[in-house]
Amino acid sequence: MASTRGFLSWLIFLLFGILGFISFPAEAAIKKYQFDIQVKNVSRLCHAKPIVTVNGRFPGPTIYVREGDRVMVNVTNYAQYNVSIHWHGLKQYRNGWADGPAYITQCPIQTGSSYTHDFNVTGQRGTLWWHAHILWLRATVYGAIVIMPKQGTRYPFPQPNMEVPILLGEWWNADVEEIEKQGTEMGLPPNMSDAHTINGKPGPLFPCSEKHTFAMEIESGKTYLLRIINAALNDELFFGIAGHNMTVVEVDGVYTKPFSIQSLLIAPGQTTNVLVQANQVPGRYFMATRAFMDVPLPVDNKTATAILQYKGIPNTVLPSLPQLPASNDTEFALGYNRKLKSLNTPQFPANVPLKVDRNLFYTVGFGKDPCPTCVNGTRLLASLNNISFVMPQIGLLQAHYFNISGVFKTNFPDKPPTPFNYTGAPLTASLGTVHGTRLSKIAFNSTVELVLQDTNLLTVESHPFHLHGYNFFVVGTGIGNFDPAKDPAKYNLVDPVERNTVGVPAGGWTAIRFRADNPGVWFMHCHLELHTGWGLKTAFVVEEGPGSDQSILPPPKDLPPC
Repeated sequence: MASTRGFLSWLIFLLFGILGFISFPAEAAIKKYQFDIQVKNVSRLCHAKPIVTVNGRFPGPTIYVREGDRVMVNVTNYAQYNVSIHWHGLKQYRNGWADGPAYITQCPIQTGSSYTHDFNVTGQRGTLWWHAHILWLRATVYGAIVIMPKQGTRYPFPQPNMEVPILLGEWWNADVEEIEKQGTEMGLPPNMSDAHTINGKPGPLFPCSEKHTFAMEIESGKTYLLRIINAALNDELFFGIAGHNMTVVEVDGVYTKPFSIQSLLIAPGQTTNVLVQANQVPGRYFMATRAFMDVPLPVDNKTATAILQYKGIPNTVLPSLPQLPASNDTEFALGYNRKLKSLNTPQFPANVPLKVDRNLFYTVGFGKDPCPTCVNGTRLLASLNNISFVMPQIGLLQAHYFNISGVFKTNFPDKPPTPFNYTGAPLTASLGTVHGTRLSKIAFNSTVELVLQDTNLLTVESHPFHLHGYNFFVVGTGIGNFDPAKDPAKYNLVDPVERNTVGVPAGGWTAIRFRADNPGVWFMHCHLELHTGWGLKTAFVVEEGPGSDQSILPPPKDLPPC
């Protein structure tokens, strides 16, 4: 009997072991991609020109991974430009070497060279994206990153029948790098784009664009998840679908409390996931996007379109257009952003820092530098706390990690040197703007509150700011000057939206909070490429912690040389 029981126990143990092995396979996988940076001739708006692409595609390929996966992307540069690729929104814990911004975490990948971005996708899921992070190459070098939840984990919203990336971009008929170069030489903003695009195509409202129209077929009664990404260089964009409501369920790779809207606003760098139900009369409906600009600056105000087409409906049926907000509808923009809140459930909590160790206050301003060769004898510049950032010639992370002196200083001021009425009467002075590579040093695991204050230096304007290596909570925003005595009392510290890119409203302020638990050198900049080029950027040096898993990882052997 004893031997029989022993045999049965062994058999049961073996059976459960086998079942356990079958039921709980290793979830993590290694996903490998090859990115060939190539120049290819592409035609849009009756114009053909060579553009920089990834694998000959515009937009580039979508990266599909699952939470917990390891990703290896080998980037080989066959173009005439030095190139870098940034994985926008991925936190790259301890691994800034994979982050990608040129001269921040490493030097760019030179023509004829390769570099492998090797990183883990930890504690993140949803829609993020990748793009070039040097010059204006982001105009054509970008694509989606889709991070699926861990195996067996469902979305916290109704399961869609189909998921579709929707990438909003811009198109210039002329060479983008030449346009930017010409603007710099003249000291003026470069020419605005000739069209916006949806998945690389402007749609049939533009000349020569019947075949350059993105269309997706849908079936009545089904639900679709649109993964919307604003890859435009310089424009915040409205987006809507004729006759259909959208339910927002995620922004910047973080689930939100669902809410229904007819139009949404999305800034460059941001992503938004929406559910769309095919519950209208079968037909053809335009998806449309147009720029939001609430200050008197030139902007491409034409509407780019794509088509939502019910199955069985012929292409001869004329699509209807959605009613997008007016291009200067500030009230809509503020109201939409107020609706965004974190899901804040036990599974997806909003861990908002309630105690702040370090308070930062950064003013956003424009100015002018003398330039004898420029059109007006001056060149436009932009600054944070009166410092216009100068890009180094070696990666800041390299300089920090290897203790290379003379590359940067860590004396970026916590507040502007001269307080003033930031959003009062227009000011034309630059208040003594200086040029420099100045960073702010942050203690490991400290909590930070940063208030970004727009100013009326030359003009007010909205600015989408992106912080590399982190998500943050948007605890407050307002119009006018931030009041440190009154405004913090109005903060949302319960379920504020969590993101990696946030808009600072024109003539207003935005307050964000984050915990500095990712050591390294992390870029923070306006995601309007025009303003970044003028110096509207800085970086944080986050110190290492005492633990063995709180230090910067060693650099890879194939780090691009400077």
